[in-house]
Order: sequence, then structure tokens, then C-alpha cells
Amino acid sequence: MPDESHEEIILLIDAVTTDTETQYPDVSAAFGEWCWLVYTVHGEVIEVLDVGCAC
Repeated sequence: MPDESHEEIILLIDAVTTDTETQYPDVSAAFGEWCWLVYTVHGEVIEVLDVGCAC
């Protein structure tokens, strides 16, 4: 994975830490310029279900 993609995924994970709406079993997604992640929230834990990049 290119360094730029790795950095974008870390930024997406950081961004979803402020999500107070999504709770398990609901699923949500976050999208960057090239990457995405699908996640759910268990209390204070973010579970990343899928991550990918269109590199």
C-alpha cells in the first residue's frame, strides 16, 4: 500500500472517532479522496469491517 494511502486511511479512522451516531449493529462508511472504510461502533471501540483504496 502506498504511503499516501496509508496516511489517508489513518486520517479516516481518526475522523470516525467523533461518530456518536453509529452503534452496533448499524454500519457506516467514511470516504477519502482515494480510500474508504466501513465500520461500526461498539461503545468506545471502532470496529473496521472493510478498508480499501482505488490506487
